Amino acid sequence: MKILPKTPELLSTLQSFDTFEGISPEALQWMIGRSDYKFYDTGENLFSPGMAVEHMQIIIQGRYVVQWEQKGETRELGVWEAGYITGVLPFSRMKEARAVGKALEPTYTLELHKKHFVEMVNVSYELTQALVAFMSDRVRDFTTMQFQNEKLMALGKLSAGLAHELNNPASAMVRNAEELYKKVHTSPEKFKSVITMRITPEQTDQVNAILFSRIEQAKNLDLPLLEREERMDDIIDWLEDHGIDNSEDVAETFVDFGMTVDDLDNIHDIVGDGPTGPIMWWLESTLSLENLVNEIQEASSRISKLVSSIKDYSHMDRGISMEAVDIHEGLRSTLTMLKHKFKAKNIELAKNLSPDLPRVKGFAGELNQVWTNLIVNAIDAMDQGGTLTVHTFPDREYVRVDITDNGSGIPEDIQTRIFEPFFTTKAMGEGTGMGLDIVKKIMNRHKAEIEVESQPGKTTFSLCFPAHK
Repeated sequence: MKILPKTPELLSTLQSFDTFEGISPEALQWMIGRSDYKFYDTGENLFSPGMAVEHMQIIIQGRYVVQWEQKGETRELGVWEAGYITGVLPFSRMKEARAVGKALEPTYTLELHKKHFVEMVNVSYELTQALVAFMSDRVRDFTTMQFQNEKLMALGKLSAGLAHELNNPASAMVRNAEELYKKVHTSPEKFKSVITMRITPEQTDQVNAILFSRIEQAKNLDLPLLEREERMDDIIDWLEDHGIDNSEDVAETFVDFGMTVDDLDNIHDIVGDGPTGPIMWWLESTLSLENLVNEIQEASSRISKLVSSIKDYSHMDRGISMEAVDIHEGLRSTLTMLKHKFKAKNIELAKNLSPDLPRVKGFAGELNQVWTNLIVNAIDAMDQGGTLTVHTFPDREYVRVDITDNGSGIPEDIQTRIFEPFFTTKAMGEGTGMGLDIVKKIMNRHKAEIEVESQPGKTTFSLCFPAHK
């Protein structure tokens, strides 16, 4: 910043500004005589946060931008040019700057110290009145701008949260649709082997009875980890003993639907040795298609509920009421939707779900967002071959849900910040920092508590809900 000698053109320049229209040349010359004529080079600050504001600054030539730091982000409030007046004005209560004013190009200002404001009233009431009117317009403009800025921030936050929540079910739909396409296009060869079998309608009905009973029972199937592994090994052995190729893929599908070695023995007894291979592949194909369709339905339902919840969010005065929610139902559907993430990192899932868990009062769709965010974060925190444990149990008049991973843990110095908006430990582009902020807000809305205990090798998020009465 440099103080320059004043030039005769300053008077005509001031007279060209709308604010000083009708003000006498004598009053303007008085103001010029008591002001400093200053020059700011490109990039220099006219003012900065915390700086005492003691001068009225009239932009004679050039432009400057006002930037405001808010929650770690720099936001532009606007760009002002020649004719604009910043700084303190007559009867203004401004004491210090709250933003940065940075010159965008060589900028010239006329700056009058506030100690001359009392004399200004006596010299020219019209000049004082014009500056007070400008101050009123400036306050109104900044108030409107701040209101719009807050609305845009809220909209941006809502949009980021919605994108974050839609990503998982949308990805599940795309992935399952691709898998469904592959399954359908491999069906002709399997269909050929099936129709060349010689089995009676009675045998077909018997096999179908076993198939449909397993499809029905799979809706509420929750196998402990050890029992699942034992079934998997037994079925693989059975399939290999009967010459079935790709036995691991077939066995995994069978275990998902609760098939047992006894079921396979029954089917073998019904159809005999010859048709056993084609029958097994037909069963696997049918169950896989059932699984894929169910997952697509679940993912599309999630998207529908998310869109519905956004509508509810924007119409909070419509009196939407909470309902009794089965926590296990939401947890199961969330784990199903995220199955691909478990497989991608070879993560074991251990479920310890209390059979007599009371319902909670809440919004099922919002609670699903809680499960999704916490489980995705846990998966991201673990290396290949990790273990995720989901434990539910009644705790006096509350319902408790513990989600534990054996990942690297959360550093102690940031554990108090993880629920802050936009706070994330992930690399740029890998996380929005919205997930746990959403979780915290949903928990508050349900009058529930969430706590975290973390150390390397064990991180547990504990959620405590009032039981529905």
